[in-house]
Amino acid sequence: LIVICGYPLSIFFIVVNEFCERFSYYGMRAVLVLYFKYFLRWDDDLATSIYHAFVALCYLTPILGAIVADSWLGKFKTIIYLSIVYALGQVVMAISAIHDLTDYDWNGTPDNMTLHVALSMVGLVLIALGTGGIKPCVAAFGGDQFQDHQERQRSTFFSVFYLCINAGSLLSTIITPILRAQECGIHTQQKCYSLAFGVPAALMVVALVVFIAGSGMYHKAEPQGNILLDVCKCIGFAIKNRFRHRGKEFPKRTHWMDWADEKYEKLLIAQIKMVLKVLFLYIPLPMFWTLFDQKGSRWTFQATTMDGNFGLLVLQPDQMQTVNPILILTLVPIMDSVVYPLIRKCGLNFTPLKRMTVGMFLAAMAFVAAALVQIEIDKTLPVFPSGVQSQLKTINLGRDPMTLTLSQHTVQLAPGQVCQPNSAPSLYDFMCAASIGVAEDIKPNSVHMALQIPQYFLITAGEVVFSVTGLEFSYSQAPSNMKAVLQAGWLFTVAIGNFIVLIVAELAQIPEQWAEYVLFASLLVAVCVIFSIMAHFYTYMDPAEIEAQFRKKDDDHEVRAEKKERKDSRRSQRSSLEMTEGTGSDPKENRM
Repeated sequence: LIVICGYPLSIFFIVVNEFCERFSYYGMRAVLVLYFKYFLRWDDDLATSIYHAFVALCYLTPILGAIVADSWLGKFKTIIYLSIVYALGQVVMAISAIHDLTDYDWNGTPDNMTLHVALSMVGLVLIALGTGGIKPCVAAFGGDQFQDHQERQRSTFFSVFYLCINAGSLLSTIITPILRAQECGIHTQQKCYSLAFGVPAALMVVALVVFIAGSGMYHKAEPQGNILLDVCKCIGFAIKNRFRHRGKEFPKRTHWMDWADEKYEKLLIAQIKMVLKVLFLYIPLPMFWTLFDQKGSRWTFQATTMDGNFGLLVLQPDQMQTVNPILILTLVPIMDSVVYPLIRKCGLNFTPLKRMTVGMFLAAMAFVAAALVQIEIDKTLPVFPSGVQSQLKTINLGRDPMTLTLSQHTVQLAPGQVCQPNSAPSLYDFMCAASIGVAEDIKPNSVHMALQIPQYFLITAGEVVFSVTGLEFSYSQAPSNMKAVLQAGWLFTVAIGNFIVLIVAELAQIPEQWAEYVLFASLLVAVCVIFSIMAHFYTYMDPAEIEAQFRKKDDDHEVRAEKKERKDSRRSQRSSLEMTEGTGSDPKENRM
């Protein structure tokens, strides 16, 4: 291996690959929900549902990627093949956003929207397979490049690796909304979603080329089998065996996993018990992700109705998401260096599970803040008729008075006068303004985007306290060979959380957005209470100690078995010797 400054040269290709891939993913995702609304012309609820369905799929496919890499192709080939799928998906997304593709009459609007929708859905599925499939492989593949004596270098690599993730996320979330805001087109100039998707597609191609360029320098470990499959098989056997012995004549066992004793080692069963204990605590966690991932959907829609003028800088609605990675880079060292040490000095036992509870509560408060902002926004929005109503607005642009008669209701309009229904339920209850020179139906956004900063601060603080602590707690409570299982479980909670958003958006049909924010906040507070109760009864474990106890038992058992085998062997030899002496034959003849 080629080494530079103590580091394998191969990791530089992996780090650059990760930066480009994260730029590609987060750049595409930053503008996705606005693409749904303004290009595909979907309503807010449908756009939100498809966005979260895509995010959920991105967090389900890592499980598949890990199984393929560990059991079949190996990490290197899995990254190569799925990166090709990934890049293809990004290219398809860019093509789907070219409005001239089906704008046959050159009016700026695609005439075959079905084709654009089909292309975008194919692209998103390919992207989800690609980004999710390589997610569990790249970091682990980078770790494989170091030898056992390079622990310090390996630790530094992971720090740089995650720095690249945040850097790619931050830069792409700043750049791609700027690209989207540009106007482009052959026949008509429209918002340039194709450029906003095309640049991430190009970065993904670069990521693939860079990774392939380092191929000859990589250490490529062979597939060793996937522990997740072994865990699932063991659990499945325990359930089936318990079902077969469900009668009263069979004695009960201490734990239902003990029904796997007949086929699997006691150590593996004990390790699975420890993992299941942690996974049980994961049950309430999806609700946190339900709120957290709405930064890219509902909160972005909220920003479209706000004023982004910060003086020298005008923020696009989808650029407000950059507040999250900026705050993460700020809050993580503050929490580790200031807040947590200060709490310990105060003598408070701020356990990991208590931190996670606080993180959930902070996320709930973020949605309360979002609801308050939404109430202020609603005050500035025009009143639109409901689905069973119509709205009529009449402006007399002539020089002479005019008479408007509508179902026996008559209104006189002077030149330049405007008449429209007021907010009363009757469609024929009119409100007429005096003569005016300018008619303004919808006023410019007046609520400033800066009002979103408190909710971003609360949700990011909740993420730092909840997510970072949650992963740390999970790894400390899991056996050494079960980290991947817990990682899969953690990603699964993110996927379920996004599915919950999809369900609420499609089924709840809450007319007021602020009320939906309050609903989500209330649900998370309720879940927070449940989680705190579960955490109160949780007993912390030392997996290494438990594993050592079982290994000692196994060693003692092997020693006893070996002693018994030697004893039986000596007894057999004596018996054989006695038989030989009794017959008077030569022992050499018996070996012939």
